[in-house]
Amino acid sequence: MAKKATKSFILRVDSDTMDAIEKWAADEFRSTNGQLQWIITEALRKATAMKPSLAIRD
Repeated sequence: MAKKATKSFILRVDSDTMDAIEKWAADEFRSTNGQLQWIITEALRKATAMKPSLAIRD
């Protein structure tokens, strides 16, 4: 299956939040970037802003 195009952007978060994201990512065996993508995708899915077929799967 072809990979989707990705866009890069800068995200500023405070150090406590970043520490929590990094720990969560490690607990889930994901990279920090992968965890952030998962968090965003799940939030969009739960808000019904994204069709389920477009969601990133683990």
